[in-house]
Amino acid sequence: MNAETATTAPKTDVFEGLDPAVRERTKKMLMSFIVFAIVMLFAGFTSAYIVSNMGAYWVHVTAPSGLWASNVLIVLSSASLWWATRAMKAGNKTQGLVGMALTLLLGIGFTISQAEGWRSLNEMGMGWTINETESGLKAYRWNSIEALMEGPATYGEDFTVSRNNVELLYNPNKKEFYAPDDALMVEPITREVKRTSNAGGAYIWSLIGVHILHLVFGFVYLVVNGIRMFVGTIHAGDTVRLKALGIYWHFLGILWLYLFGFLFLLY
Repeated sequence: MNAETATTAPKTDVFEGLDPAVRERTKKMLMSFIVFAIVMLFAGFTSAYIVSNMGAYWVHVTAPSGLWASNVLIVLSSASLWWATRAMKAGNKTQGLVGMALTLLLGIGFTISQAEGWRSLNEMGMGWTINETESGLKAYRWNSIEALMEGPATYGEDFTVSRNNVELLYNPNKKEFYAPDDALMVEPITREVKRTSNAGGAYIWSLIGVHILHLVFGFVYLVVNGIRMFVGTIHAGDTVRLKALGIYWHFLGILWLYLFGFLFLLY
């Protein structure tokens, strides 16, 4: 009876009895597939951003200090996770747990700095307006470029408006926009520009939001692996889960740096 039970009992680890090298390669490969899927998702977002930018009046903003701080925090979190993984491989469990805790705290700090950065953009007018319909429901719409003109932001310093990646001319005294080739500022095109919604703000919000969503999954995996380290499931002889976590976490850091450069430096 005991033999029969042992035969039919389910395996707690699908890799049980296999070569450890096979297990490590498989876990890394699965994480690589996840990373590839995320790459394709954000490639679609950024491609749509570029296409939408063509032929439209487009707002380009200067990155607020909160988003600059995000760059530092995400790099430091990758460094602390690398340190935690290295400590565990060396058999130093205490340092490994400290590194994991530090990574979590830096990741939370990154999320807070992202929220602060978006709050600054929203105060400039990059956010949305909430209106109430006749039926009493709330309707959300992205602010027009006019919201930026009437807000505290300074044209040329905090934001610019361009068409086909050519910046419009702007007279701050008259609050009028002019075509790039109208050097004497004779014919204002402000009315046409004001009718344009701030699609750039929608893309920034979407890209930041989706990135944070994927970071939440990273938080969950980080906490789970921290618990595994504490109870001894992850030890000096078995750090493959930390390596898989590292692939995902470091990728998210690189992804954010790419998004930051794409949104605030290139486009």
